[in-house]
Amino acid sequence: MSVLDRHEKGRIRDLLGKGWLTHDGMWFFSVYQRLGVEQANVLNKAAIQSLAPIETSRARKLLGFKDSDIETFAELRDFLLDSLELILPESVFSRAHFDAPEMNTIRWEWEKGECFAYKGMKQIGILDDYECGVMFRIECWLQALGIPYEIEPKIDKCIMHEKGACRGEIKTFFDD
Repeated sequence: MSVLDRHEKGRIRDLLGKGWLTHDGMWFFSVYQRLGVEQANVLNKAAIQSLAPIETSRARKLLGFKDSDIETFAELRDFLLDSLELILPESVFSRAHFDAPEMNTIRWEWEKGECFAYKGMKQIGILDDYECGVMFRIECWLQALGIPYEIEPKIDKCIMHEKGACRGEIKTFFDD
């Protein structure tokens, strides 16, 4: 029996997701220490942007979209929610609430103080200068998928830090 067969899928997902989050955080921290927060933000966003087409392609294949475009809002909603559930550890996924309350609207909200990036940047003391990579990643996914969208509020810095809450809406423009 293989090691994958001996362990629950959720525990495997958590192990891999936590490994990714830890690597991401330590990568950002290392760049910050060597080059400063401005360069860490620039390089972090460049890495996210170059990763998005690869990541969305892999997720589309796993979720059964193959190489076809996502053509309806329902497909986009399912793709985003399922992808986030797959890549985020349960301890993170359970604190981020993504839903689609109406056609062409995806709403998100992190529980107060619970965004993993917010917590990490707070721990190293650079919240004033950190540019959100979490929602930037979602935006890069939408760009990689060729989905026209608007996001409100516009995000640059950490809005959990600036406004006390991280929540907003992504509006898409499907006709279905």
